[in-house]
Amino acid sequence: MGNGKSVAGDQRAVPTQETHVWYRTFMTEYPSGLQTLHEFKTLLGLQGLNQKANKHIDQVYNTFDTNQDGFIDFLEFIAAVNLIVQEKMEQKLKWYFKLYDVDGNGSIDKNELLDMFVAIQALNGQQTLSPEEFTNLVFRKIDINNDGELTLEEFINGIAKDQDLLEIVYKSFDLSNVLRVICNGKQPDTEIDSSKSPDKAGLGKVKMKSL
Repeated sequence: MGNGKSVAGDQRAVPTQETHVWYRTFMTEYPSGLQTLHEFKTLLGLQGLNQKANKHIDQVYNTFDTNQDGFIDFLEFIAAVNLIVQEKMEQKLKWYFKLYDVDGNGSIDKNELLDMFVAIQALNGQQTLSPEEFTNLVFRKIDINNDGELTLEEFINGIAKDQDLLEIVYKSFDLSNVLRVICNGKQPDTEIDSSKSPDKAGLGKVKMKSL
């Protein structure tokens, strides 16, 4: 990860004056300047997963590892934080598209979406819709030309207009929870304690914005 390419495009949500705080704490946690996949899973409390759930988390990690060198460096890390805290739906949906486009060919087919939501169900537990039902629903609603593949444009336009699908997509990997974990010093599903100093709180004072 060292080319500084942002997952969130050119958006920069973290104020420049706060970046040094994130950097200092990132380097304290990862003195090599690189976060491994194992450390990523440890940070989020995602050890001991089954094969399908592990595959999903591996894909999440790979979307943050923008240069695909097997590590997350600080530039990639801060790009991920920017993605989480900004409010632009289009940028978030681009990230989810990348997550679901496992083979990276620029489109999502039914098998990719089905496999992804089988893995998500293995991670998150039983959902209201089965992976098969969800996959069929998505393609029925947003595959405009009925070719069995979703382009980035179809995905963004279709999901953005359907609140139910949008909620399911956001819940497939809760980006806001990632930031909560980071800011709380590896305490999943807890609120940020603003009384903590930047170092003790994890990675600085970040103004969180909802997904």
